[in-house]
Amino acid sequence: MTPIFISLLAMISGLALILWSADKFVGSAAVIAQTLKVPAVLIGMVIIGFGTSLPEIVISSVASSNGNAGLALGNAYGSNITNIALVLGLTACIASIRIESNIVRKEIPVLMSVTLLSAILLMDGSLSRLDGVVLAIVFVGLISWSIYQGFRFRQDSFASDVRAEIGARNQSTRLTYVLLVVGLMVLIASSRLFVWGAVTLATEFGVSDLVIGLTIVALGTSLPELASSIMAIKKNEHDLALGNILGSNLFNSLAVVSIVGLIHPTNLPAEILNRDFPFMAILTIAIYTFCHLVRESPRITRIEGALLVVSYFGFVGWVMYEVV
Repeated sequence: MTPIFISLLAMISGLALILWSADKFVGSAAVIAQTLKVPAVLIGMVIIGFGTSLPEIVISSVASSNGNAGLALGNAYGSNITNIALVLGLTACIASIRIESNIVRKEIPVLMSVTLLSAILLMDGSLSRLDGVVLAIVFVGLISWSIYQGFRFRQDSFASDVRAEIGARNQSTRLTYVLLVVGLMVLIASSRLFVWGAVTLATEFGVSDLVIGLTIVALGTSLPELASSIMAIKKNEHDLALGNILGSNLFNSLAVVSIVGLIHPTNLPAEILNRDFPFMAILTIAIYTFCHLVRESPRITRIEGALLVVSYFGFVGWVMYEVV
């Protein structure tokens, strides 16, 4: 077998195991939290929000510890781009996304603020350990805010969506704890396999690990968001569909990037500063515009969803053109 085939096999099998283990780990954690009477809003914002970014967090941690900061950052910012442009776009194409939850509405300007903070920190062209500390502190603040919101808005429409989602999981208490442990162990092992395959594939094709992270890895790690958002919109759980995306992007921008800065401080590739981060920021501004400035009733229409999907393929084409 050729090295390219082995690399692809490692990535495909690793990704399949990552998605399976992340789903089992997060689902079990959510069921346990509900059993312990944790507010549904808090489960949705922290546990499910953390869970949808778990593949990115683990993959970026492994990549950073191996010295592949480009892959880690490409995964983080590429996932944010994929989440908004492709995942949210496709979801809105299925049905216009109505935003009724006060919490989800507040998350949009919070994501805008986090994007602005990241731009300020990265302006010098590097991701330092101090930058990582700042992002980590903000992340802790965000979690604290989420806990406050969870206890304050117990009856928010977002909470109803979360309760319905958790209620769909029918498993025994013993099985829940087993899946929690097994899910975590498989997640860590499969992430190492996936990262090895991605780095080897980049080497074989002679492209940077940043490009692999922005495209193949980002698309793969965004599959949980795609699946959960499409299922949510089909169940008429509009706030959960958007909340998944916003929560994941917040975790990526803060937790994932801070991990890279803390583990492996690095100078940023010019492509991130000139292409990837600005495009991500434009998409974030677009979501804020759609939901807060264009109309009185916050929503993302099918037409706006189609525009987001087109922008995603335009971005991927841009990246591929520069590679060629």
